Amino acid sequence: MLDLTYDTPKPKVIAGAKDDWELVIGMEVHAQVTSNAKLFSPASTTFGAEPNNNVSFVDAAMPGMLPTINEFCVEQAVRTGLGLKAEINLTSAFDRKNYFYPDLPQGYQISQLYHPIVGEGEVLVEMGDGTARLVRVERIHLEQDAGKSIHDMDPNMSFVDLNRTGVALMEIVSRPDIRGPEEAAAYLAKLRQILRYLGTCDGNMQSGSMRADVNVSVCRPGAYEKYQATQDFSHLGTRCEIKNMNSMRFIQQAIEVEARRQIAIVEAGGEVEQETRLYDPDRNETRSMRSKEEAHDYRYFPDPDLLPLEIEQAWVDDIAANLPELPDAKKARFINDFSLSDYDASVLTADLDSAGYFEAVAQGRDGKSAANWVINELFGRLKKDDRDITDSPVSPAQLGGIIDLIASDAISGKIAKDLFEIVYTEGGDPAEIVEARGMKQVTDTGAIEAAVDEIIAANPEQVAKAQENPKLAGWFVGQVMKATGGKANPKAVNQLVAQKLRG
Repeated sequence: MLDLTYDTPKPKVIAGAKDDWELVIGMEVHAQVTSNAKLFSPASTTFGAEPNNNVSFVDAAMPGMLPTINEFCVEQAVRTGLGLKAEINLTSAFDRKNYFYPDLPQGYQISQLYHPIVGEGEVLVEMGDGTARLVRVERIHLEQDAGKSIHDMDPNMSFVDLNRTGVALMEIVSRPDIRGPEEAAAYLAKLRQILRYLGTCDGNMQSGSMRADVNVSVCRPGAYEKYQATQDFSHLGTRCEIKNMNSMRFIQQAIEVEARRQIAIVEAGGEVEQETRLYDPDRNETRSMRSKEEAHDYRYFPDPDLLPLEIEQAWVDDIAANLPELPDAKKARFINDFSLSDYDASVLTADLDSAGYFEAVAQGRDGKSAANWVINELFGRLKKDDRDITDSPVSPAQLGGIIDLIASDAISGKIAKDLFEIVYTEGGDPAEIVEARGMKQVTDTGAIEAAVDEIIAANPEQVAKAQENPKLAGWFVGQVMKATGGKANPKAVNQLVAQKLRG
């Protein structure tokens, strides 16, 4: 288990017409496995292909076609389980989940109900205010995705695209440990970050490779603590599932509006019915999709075409030995090795590319200075231009070169910002640019002193004011910097101005 050294955040409380209510949330996250081929066929998983282009005979459920397990997808599920500090089940099995829909050619989905490949794990969700929630993961199972029905191409007909059919999904099921809309979004963000670090899912919610079903219920204060003590779900309210959420913002809005809907029902003397609902962001409401099915409704039974999946501990150990450094460990190392604040380390480890960029810049340099330049200057400019770190026109070597010039007193901080702009827009070696364009900082105290003397001599009234109020000395510093084109060493200017004003 993780060493939880954070305070636990307080649950979200919503005031009803009669009582206060707390939220209880569990999530089922469907994460598309990063793999070139599907779970049971060699068909491509490339996103954006022409409709029905990535479909094998197995995916189309042609007679006599049998599924063959993709070992790499199994490895990716094991890697994910290890990344979530979960139990890996050496024996698991696939089941048929029977239901009929136009985009499900087989008439059933191959999934894992009774014997999933991954057991209990955990995710530490930091809330950015010094608190964190340890969310327990109940299980991760492998299953195949369904196709996609398209209803907006013709007013009278619907179309079916089977490209997604058979793509491997990991369904990551949490315990009802999440206590508010912000926590739900933070949990999903943290889970996506871990999966991206592991390379097991790209986490692209816009393309549907990560989506969440959100289970929401409400209870009175104190009831959740009774559930924790007994694991008796009767202490909690009836949950409703909000299906297929693929936006952090909409997830938060949907939880809030669904909780208020349930509170209104209970306070009016009614009972919440367990059901699956959809969220309409335009109307900001949830609406009923279908009554919540139980396992028997799907007529689950072991898939007769697939033997139980048995893996060896040595294989699992080998995967574990080759796991990358994960977000929490990387953040702790950045704080320790580079003396970063918790906030800066969180920003820099948000994704692998940013972390790698920063580490390349910080190597052999002052970590805090490197973090300031990466976060404030580079990230700020990239955000303004809507560019990704992988598309940065300033390389780690170039930004490191700018920092080196500051450290050596070759340039001031102000000049450095001008230099950064030149490198960002035009490219080039920072040291060569400084030399060629005469941007070097003036460190000759004689030249700086002459400029200070000239400014003081020309402004006797300002001198008298500054001698009465030393805080006004900054005006002289600014004038000297202006007179020297910003090239004077600011530290030397401050020292000389203070000395001269004292007489």
